[in-house]
Parts: sequence; C-alpha cells; structure tokens
Amino acid sequence: MPVAGVYDIENNRISEIDLSDAVFGAAVNEDAIYEVVRMQMASRRKGTASTKGRSDVRGGGKKPWRQKGTGRARAGHSRSPIWRGGGIIFGPTPHSYSYKLPKKVRRVALISALSMKLKEEKMIILRDFPMEEIKTKRFREVIERFGLGKVLFVIDGSQPILEKSSRNIKEVKMVRSEGINVYDLLKYDHVVLLEPSIKKIEGALVS
Repeated sequence: MPVAGVYDIENNRISEIDLSDAVFGAAVNEDAIYEVVRMQMASRRKGTASTKGRSDVRGGGKKPWRQKGTGRARAGHSRSPIWRGGGIIFGPTPHSYSYKLPKKVRRVALISALSMKLKEEKMIILRDFPMEEIKTKRFREVIERFGLGKVLFVIDGSQPILEKSSRNIKEVKMVRSEGINVYDLLKYDHVVLLEPSIKKIEGALVS
C-alpha cells in the first residue's frame, strides 16, 4: 500500500496517509492512457469545417451550350465540380468527431495516470489550503514555495475563494475530484490533491 506525505501550505510535512493500492499503486497501462487521451481530444474537436457541393453554390440552371456541334467538351451544368466556382467533391461537412470508450477502459486509464504521477514523485497532498479572501498573489506564493510549474489542483468540492484566486494564473488549473481526467493529469507537470479529495477519488474508482 503506497504511503504519501501530507503537507501544509508552508511546505512542512505534517503527517502521512495510506493510499489505495488499487488506485495509486497500480501498473501503468499505456495503451489505455493513449486510447482515452485520443477519445478526449476527438471530443474536443469542433467539427465545423464545411464546403459547398454543386447543389449549394450559386449559378447554374440551363445547359451552358448545346451538346454537339460547338467543338467544346459537353457540359450540362455550370456548377460542375470541374468548373471554376463549381461545387466541391467530397468536401468536409459539419459533424461530431466524438466517440465513447468502455467505462472499464476509462477507469483503467485514470488509475494508470494517477499511479504514474505518484511513482514519478509528481504528486503532492495538501492537508488544506486556507484562504480568507481572493488573493492571486498569495496563491502564487504557495506554488513557488513548492517549486511548481504547470500544476493541476484537485479539490473536494466547491471552494470559490480558492478557485477565483487561481483562475488568472495561466500555469494552474483547478478541478473538482469528480472532474479529474487523464488528459489534464498528463498535460500538467504536477498534481496537487487536497486530502479530502483522495477519499472521493478512491471511492469513485474502487468498485
């Protein structure tokens, strides 16, 4: 069973916590991580690319010239794709790129990403993050005290003061425990978990 230190915002180790071996000590399944990240990226595509076919472009109507006797190639429509200003053949149309993977695969990928962060010593557990007022400067001071760059904060519930204090810092993203995902865990160099969020994560992932 993995054991991790619990820190306060002054970077003092104040206690230890036993983590679930099934969530934070599992083998890393790189295939599952790849598939889930691919799914998340596909779901974020807008899918708004669009072109006009021959029935959508302006013009056309009658036959440009008679079928025979002109010496020119036969033509039946001025909106033909081979004409300048004509329609596009097999062009992109708006559609959704999103798809779903089995729940079991998504669960394995998330567990793998969490276990990988712990093994790489890129996971920090804070007892709490007390703030009485919205203060971006104070929030940044805590980050610098731990020597963190791009960091993902995971909180256990609604904490408006903490969320608003961090929202203007580009390198920081804050999510609630139910919103934690594989893409964010890989995108950010470090992950900071508030201690109460750990039980919620373990409860959701351990069946």
